[in-house]
Amino acid sequence: MDRDERMQALVQYSRKLEPVPERYRDVDRSEFTVPECQTRVDIFPEYHDGLMHFYADVNVRQSPTVAAVLAIVFAAVNDQTPDVTLGIPVDFVQTLMTGMGLNAREVGLNAMIVRLKRAAADSRSRG
Repeated sequence: MDRDERMQALVQYSRKLEPVPERYRDVDRSEFTVPECQTRVDIFPEYHDGLMHFYADVNVRQSPTVAAVLAIVFAAVNDQTPDVTLGIPVDFVQTLMTGMGLNAREVGLNAMIVRLKRAAADSRSRG
């Protein structure tokens, strides 16, 4: 798959990002915002019955790559134990972005993964 095909696949995958539930529409988002991202991204973690579920609010049209990465990650970790999120490899973003020319996005994407792992670690200490 060449770079253009990979980019097109990411754009298509970005459309799979689950919408943020209404219950998050009016909350103070300051604690959910990932400031390292070039684009506004708010990540909402939930922990119920020993399982994690994440939602993200991001402008899919403006940042399809960010939305796609989150959709890919959420497909793997949502409705799983916190250990699954904590098991995301440290080099996940770098591996995913290799050859796509999106190195400028790595800082923000890595920050999102760190945010997910922090939420998972916090849920383990509560659960």
